[in-house]
Amino acid sequence: MARGIANGYLNGAAGSLTMGQVRQNSALHRFEFDIAGGTGLALYRLADGVMTFTHTEVPAALRGRGIGSQMMHAVLQNVRAQGLKVVPRCPFVADFIDRHPQHADLLA
Repeated sequence: MARGIANGYLNGAAGSLTMGQVRQNSALHRFEFDIAGGTGLALYRLADGVMTFTHTEVPAALRGRGIGSQMMHAVLQNVRAQGLKVVPRCPFVADFIDRHPQHADLLA
């Protein structure tokens, strides 16, 4: 099941990058974030109402532009809408939640 939850553009030093939707690919246990030049990923395990994030990835050529943060914001909105909790095993996800306390209530 693919579920789209965010659209937008990212303005950066290289201009605007057109981004597609963040969607949940339940069959592959990941969220996918389409952006010009590639796809960002947030991989997870789901058990007992808890989504454990194990890895995130943004194409190397697009790193440092806030894409991972925008992806995680949309992903965590989706997690909240599903009524799930989060365990951030991925250091990027843990740091993102630390820097954005509005998501701290999602921690299991």
